[in-house]
Amino acid sequence: MNLHDPTVITFGIYLLAMLGIGWLGYKATTNLSDYILGGRSLGSFVTALSAGASDMSGWLLMGLPGAIYLSGLSEAWIAIGLTIGAYFNWKLVAGRLRLYTERTHNALALPDYFAGRFEDRANVLRLVTTAVILVFFTIYCASGVVAGARLFESMFGLPYQTALWVGAACTIAYVFIGGFLAVSWTDTIQASLMITALILAPVVAYFAVTGDLQPAQSVTDMIGAQKFDLMHNATVIGVVSLLAWGLSYFGQPHILVRFMAAESVAAIPRARRIGMTWMILCLGGAVAVGLVGIPYFTQHPAAGVTANAETVFIEIARQLFNPWIAGLLLAAILAAVMSTLSCQLLVCSSALTEDIYRVFLRKNASQRELVWVGRAMVFSIAVVAILIASNPESRVLSMVSYAWAGFGAAFGPVVLLSLFWRGMTRNGALAGIVVGAVTVVVWKQASWLGLYEIVPGFVLGLLAIWVVSKLGPQPSVAMHQRHDAVNTEMQRLQA
Repeated sequence: MNLHDPTVITFGIYLLAMLGIGWLGYKATTNLSDYILGGRSLGSFVTALSAGASDMSGWLLMGLPGAIYLSGLSEAWIAIGLTIGAYFNWKLVAGRLRLYTERTHNALALPDYFAGRFEDRANVLRLVTTAVILVFFTIYCASGVVAGARLFESMFGLPYQTALWVGAACTIAYVFIGGFLAVSWTDTIQASLMITALILAPVVAYFAVTGDLQPAQSVTDMIGAQKFDLMHNATVIGVVSLLAWGLSYFGQPHILVRFMAAESVAAIPRARRIGMTWMILCLGGAVAVGLVGIPYFTQHPAAGVTANAETVFIEIARQLFNPWIAGLLLAAILAAVMSTLSCQLLVCSSALTEDIYRVFLRKNASQRELVWVGRAMVFSIAVVAILIASNPESRVLSMVSYAWAGFGAAFGPVVLLSLFWRGMTRNGALAGIVVGAVTVVVWKQASWLGLYEIVPGFVLGLLAIWVVSKLGPQPSVAMHQRHDAVNTEMQRLQA
């Protein structure tokens, strides 16, 4: 690794900046609410970009452009599904969840919200929710560690095992120090870096292609008609499976916690507009990188792209930009990896600290003690994720797909119905979580019909909630009153 390489220097400056923000977050953290939820102080801009950055991982700059480069727009269905799902998550869930969590004993995390919403004094719902979060998020965190390791491995020529620890340490450091505020502030910077990279790269590559065209050639002809065909080599089940990725948004704890942390419900509409604009531009840019990469690498063959299509963005940045600017663009990949991994570690930490340690082990623990327990949990979960990711054969997309479906099926139906159906009960919520999670695990192993496991998991989870809520004891008067009060307040705010 050449320490005088502009790319290495740029990466170093970027990492030092993230650690500096972590220190500022540390100075602003005084209690568990600050560490876990930022004291519910995020404005519209930070809420929007933090939610977006925590959602999009290295897949945005590597996986999606690579898939488009190989197969064309038939791989864009997943981007369409994610866009639709994200919009309805902002529209239907964000405001109500922000208001409801405040009215359920100022809930700081998803298990805390479920326990308060359904008056679960036995804490069974809290325990099951926490268990599901830990299982699927540990897998999710491991995928982020693998992605970071691959980046450091390819960029700096480090052995996989060394790159694994270096990449993870970069993220662990600022999460451990600064908590939610540091993660949210860094996410905002990282989201800005990601969108800049995804707009610049395809534009510069396009002009490079057009500058080398022969008089009778066009960019469209070089890409080929098949690559523009949304249904090329696609099946109905395949399209449904890709679109279904959007269903999972309703159950993603690391995105939902951003809604909880907004400074007010009034901040949500502006955050939605900012967040959706950012997302559409980023996804559009990633698709454009893949498409324009086809004619560019026809003109300028690159061994790296031939061996691994997911390096399309990396090779464009290296070949077409000044080394200093290229280093900044490539740091966007690290930003995508770090932003997602950091919020996943924090959600796991909050589940263990808020819903296990404080509830069952140390009910009278001081705020200072809880903050340090939260930091210890971040470190512990990270170590487990690193151990899972230590296998060099680990595949990022497979791990992300599994965790994404698990959360979507286990929590998505419960979150939606808890916000809109006053007749939902604790036992119904419990049934929905268990049925959704188990369906994902079973369907994943069986691979029936080639259908993505989120679809049957989500449908059966909804059905389980409805059946068990109808058959069992009905909600208390207090639960009905609280639900009606939230509805009334939302109608007032939307008027």
